[in-house]
Amino acid sequence: MELFEETVKIRYSEMDCDLVLKPSAMLQFLQDLASDNAEFLNFGYSYIIKNNLAWFLLKYRIEFEDYPEGIYDITIKTEPRGYNKIFAFRDFEILHHDKLIGRATSSWALVDLETKSMANVAEVLAENKYMVPHEKRENDLNFGKIKLPESFDTEKIFEIRFDDLDVNRHVNNANYIVWAFETLDFDFRRKHKLKTLDMMFKKEISYGSKVLSCAKISDKETVHVLKNAETGEELCLVNALWQVK
Repeated sequence: MELFEETVKIRYSEMDCDLVLKPSAMLQFLQDLASDNAEFLNFGYSYIIKNNLAWFLLKYRIEFEDYPEGIYDITIKTEPRGYNKIFAFRDFEILHHDKLIGRATSSWALVDLETKSMANVAEVLAENKYMVPHEKRENDLNFGKIKLPESFDTEKIFEIRFDDLDVNRHVNNANYIVWAFETLDFDFRRKHKLKTLDMMFKKEISYGSKVLSCAKISDKETVHVLKNAETGEELCLVNALWQVK
């Protein structure tokens, strides 16, 4: 299948104070392109909502050769990689002037909005010619295992706002990376940019709740867990490797 692509203009509002692309903006770009492509191929929001279903992102693995800094446009390519019984997979390439600067892979689930249980992707999309059984390739990225430390160095609490919600009335995925990285101090963020990112989304959370963000920090690696501050349930795990600017 030909890759679906879009050239994205990076605006100043999507950059930090050093003209580095905000990680949350990067995740929004990936999510928006995935949504547009799924809609074009007839398994997007307007198709699945008729069956009271929604796509939920489960995992990301993103690797950067050169994280976007001081550039004002990138091209993102994506393709659906098919499904197994429970999960669907999607890959991305991130380019600047035809130079590959990053790759990503992701896994998704279809969830029944009423019962909160996972639907059988193969059954729901059985008649869609663009979604076929997943087949591995030699150059596939592998999801990293996120091992949480026994203790954390820092933590912060955030209250969920109306503007944090997506079309399913749950927190938009890109918000988790904001809360995770807000535990890192100003100097660390200014001296480092992302090299690899692993994210695992475990639970949804809704308006009015509070999120506890905890981080373990070393020179070039940070490990994060986001929890429901009231119940202690884990919402999202993050492992980031950084390179010095």
